[in-house]
Amino acid sequence: MPRGEWVAPVESHYPDGRRGRRPVGCERMLRMYLLQVWFHLSDEACEDAVPGPGATRRFVGIDMTPGQVPDATTLLKFRHLLEGEGLGEGMLAELVSILDERGIIMRGGSIVDATFVESPSSTKNREHSRDPEAHQAKKGNNWHFGHEAHAGVDAGTGLVHTVEVTAANVSDVAVAPSLLRPDDELCYADAGHAGAQGRQQAPGHPDPSEVTWRIARRRSRRDHPEVSWERGIESSLSRVRSKVEHPFHVIKDLFGLRRTRYRGLEKNRNQLCVAFVLVDLVLLAQAGRTLAPARA
Repeated sequence: MPRGEWVAPVESHYPDGRRGRRPVGCERMLRMYLLQVWFHLSDEACEDAVPGPGATRRFVGIDMTPGQVPDATTLLKFRHLLEGEGLGEGMLAELVSILDERGIIMRGGSIVDATFVESPSSTKNREHSRDPEAHQAKKGNNWHFGHEAHAGVDAGTGLVHTVEVTAANVSDVAVAPSLLRPDDELCYADAGHAGAQGRQQAPGHPDPSEVTWRIARRRSRRDHPEVSWERGIESSLSRVRSKVEHPFHVIKDLFGLRRTRYRGLEKNRNQLCVAFVLVDLVLLAQAGRTLAPARA
């Protein structure tokens, strides 16, 4: 874990302790927050989990001394600090920079895709309303209410380099160009991104029209007799596109982040950005890679 690169930006916004009670160490709070995202815990549940097994205590850096475990309110304020300053996106950018510096991540091609993250549809709350920044959208025969996480994944390694979080009703085509890197020459996407090559406005890439888009054919089109010879090509391209599903599998099946815990787009964007940071670390560990600099 790149502790120094992550702690330094947070410390510039963290209380210095000159007034009031001495704050908990910034690195300890960051580790506690990462633990919260890893296991998709509430603030109170994370407070209870830290002094539990020895692995969680060692990771956060505490012993059984009374008063060493930060309470739920302290974690809440730290989480709001990260959300307000957009530090979750900064952590992802810093990790991608380190991966690029160490030669771990590749260049030239990306894979883009999106997944729904459901929001509670219940109105049993103080406002008697659903999340005002979440919307519903239909995929196939199913309706979804919540947000959508759009990810740009390196085509060579399958590591996430860009994340965008929108309401569920925002089309994938509108967000796809912003997931590209400036030097991307190829982009792989599923059939839901048809028409993305015509988008000219993209903050990530100077001109998306110069990118070669490998977009999957729709199923009805693939079954047409005139294009049956393209099935082999589509099968080969699907092996590349499948790499984008691995981060979504880790997010939903390993971290358990299938449903949002917070209300509001900014809170969920910060949590999802940090979650994809941890996804990259998980994928590196599964591949037997390390962030340690190579020895001369």
